[in-house]
Amino acid sequence: MTVLDTRALNRATLARQLLLERAGLPVLDAVGHLCGLQAQEPQEPFIGLWSRLRAFDPSSLSDLLTGRHVVRTHLMRRTVHLVTADDVLAWRARHDAMLRQRAQGAYRRELAGVDLDELAAAGRAVMADGEPRSMSELARAVAGRWPEPGLRALGEMLVAALVPMVQLPPRGLWRTRAGARYVPLATWLGRDIDPPIAPNGAAPSGTTPATPDPVGAALVRRYLAAYGPAASADLRAWCGLAGLPAAIAAVREELVTFRDERGRELLDLPDAPRPDPGTPAPVRFLPAFDNAILGYQDRGRIIDDAHRGLSVAGARVVLVDGRVAATWTVEDGTVTATPLRRFSRAERTAVTEEGQTLAAFLSDGESDRAQVTAFSV
Repeated sequence: MTVLDTRALNRATLARQLLLERAGLPVLDAVGHLCGLQAQEPQEPFIGLWSRLRAFDPSSLSDLLTGRHVVRTHLMRRTVHLVTADDVLAWRARHDAMLRQRAQGAYRRELAGVDLDELAAAGRAVMADGEPRSMSELARAVAGRWPEPGLRALGEMLVAALVPMVQLPPRGLWRTRAGARYVPLATWLGRDIDPPIAPNGAAPSGTTPATPDPVGAALVRRYLAAYGPAASADLRAWCGLAGLPAAIAAVREELVTFRDERGRELLDLPDAPRPDPGTPAPVRFLPAFDNAILGYQDRGRIIDDAHRGLSVAGARVVLVDGRVAATWTVEDGTVTATPLRRFSRAERTAVTEEGQTLAAFLSDGESDRAQVTAFSV
């Protein structure tokens, strides 16, 4: 079995993530290809798409949000993601059990003794009027029946797990600050989420699935298209879902396999891009919590173990030669990159030039100031 070294995996990841060369895709197609963008920080998806798309206009993403073509919702790993309307309707039911388990695990002590099905029914009843509510407003509306858990536990359980919800604009629009207000997903999109496949593999009425877990099988294919080659542990780390071995088994004959340098089996789509490891990689500025890093259990293909904590701490990072090599901030129109290793003169120049382009994007052309600080051990 062919062994793919770290550099080969890095270049494949960059190609799948649209980071090896900016793509000319429409914004909606890019969000779909990436299987969504992690978006708990509302402005970060704009930076993620700017780094991946040619001539990206941030108003186009705002228009997709207000036009209900993309939504902000809790999904993969129980984190807020920006996903297409079609994807969230197809995937949400498959994520229900994971969302419930993770939210319950976070508030197990507070929610002890609470019947979650009854709580879900109460939450749906409150939201049935279609009026947007904040998490705390929804929690207060049901707290009379469950006073002990506290508003945070009740609200998180409802909006992140029990009732499929979307965060409404203006939250998530370009250069807009707004609190999170929720309505049910079906209310906002005017369509119900796709029904789940029964545990015994039975299809919903009127359908005949090709596999016992067609949504899981589709997720495997979509994940590999955007993240492969990858191990099954990487797939689970990306989405947080259990029960995927059966879905992988169902599509295995469609896939090709490799090994990484640790001996792990890697799965991939046969015709997906796997560039030559020597392919040059341009400097790219990534937003906080970018899935190019978080979408793997083994993140060594793109970030050194010594810096792995940056990926979960909300640091914005810079890729140099395809790997995390600096963090970056912006203040008063100036983008500042702070190296994590010593840069060559050419690398410092490339980071500065890309930083200047980013500064111009973030300021609507009013500033192109960028700097690279000195490396200190």
